[in-house]
Amino acid sequence: MIINKKIISFAFILLLICSGLVYELYSIIYQSNILLPNNSEKEYIYIPSDADFNTVVNKLSENGLLININSFKWLAKQKKYDINVKPGKYRINRKLNNNELINLLRSGQQEPINVTFNNIRNIEQLASNISFQIEADSTCIIESIYDTNFLNKYSMNIENIACLFIPNTYQFYWNTSAEQFLQRMVKEYNSFWNSERKSKLKDIDLSSSEVSILASIVEKEQNIKLDERPIIAGLYLNRIRKNMKLESDPTLIYAIGDFSINRVLNKDKKIESPYNTYKYKGLPPGPICIPSIDAIDAVLNSVSHKFIFMCAKEDFSGYHNFAKTYTKHLINARRYQKALNKMKIMR
Repeated sequence: MIINKKIISFAFILLLICSGLVYELYSIIYQSNILLPNNSEKEYIYIPSDADFNTVVNKLSENGLLININSFKWLAKQKKYDINVKPGKYRINRKLNNNELINLLRSGQQEPINVTFNNIRNIEQLASNISFQIEADSTCIIESIYDTNFLNKYSMNIENIACLFIPNTYQFYWNTSAEQFLQRMVKEYNSFWNSERKSKLKDIDLSSSEVSILASIVEKEQNIKLDERPIIAGLYLNRIRKNMKLESDPTLIYAIGDFSINRVLNKDKKIESPYNTYKYKGLPPGPICIPSIDAIDAVLNSVSHKFIFMCAKEDFSGYHNFAKTYTKHLINARRYQKALNKMKIMR
């Protein structure tokens, strides 16, 4: 009888121990282990391409996202996540338990991001902008863009490679490399230059790169009243057909490199640069910015007219006065110069 009582007591204690272990195991696997700051419903963790398991643990710890880091580590090793780390941007929800979190990170099912670029002056600015949105750093992006093999493959050079990039919003994964970013941009470039747009190239006798270069000038000439862009594009096409110098102030400002200039002076027109369209005929060797889709389409759908001169309106409305003759242009220019003097805008 005494032996039976001991057996029953031992069995009861064993049951309690097993129940405790089962509960502990259940808690480790299925109880929420996420601690998000400020009562937010979600946070993001960024896992670099060269990350190992310790990197993931450190990121979770640094951001204070886990209630119990040891339970996460234990289960991760049981599920072999410690040898199966996948990079990317992952969305962490408040209600995730260890099992769900590990399954998410192990699956590689990261959340895509919207990468946007517009109002970009040059490749260096583009690379800086993109590097803030994806994992690839600006140096890698610049080196990949200026890579000789890449330039030769698409028959471009350092001056006009910016024509390859079409400003827009694109979906990427955060861990996109510089090479993957460029491959996507090439794909988008080819998609943008569809048969309809290519047919319009023949009408104006320009290549796609030349259209982008002209579009960059149109964009900088008119970045306020967009409805005027097709008229300005038509004016420059008239000058190109007449073998006239473009005489564009924005190209001169680009050549000088001082983008704070509000008034171009006669001495500026003597600067030695292939971007000085007061000195050299034809289009400059590359775009003076990465032109928007609107500016490109303004060139492709330019307004047909006989204007060959323009000058900003003296009322500072953002619009221009257009002229067919130099005499009329001088009248317009003097009115604008007088307005600049009155406003004491000397540079």
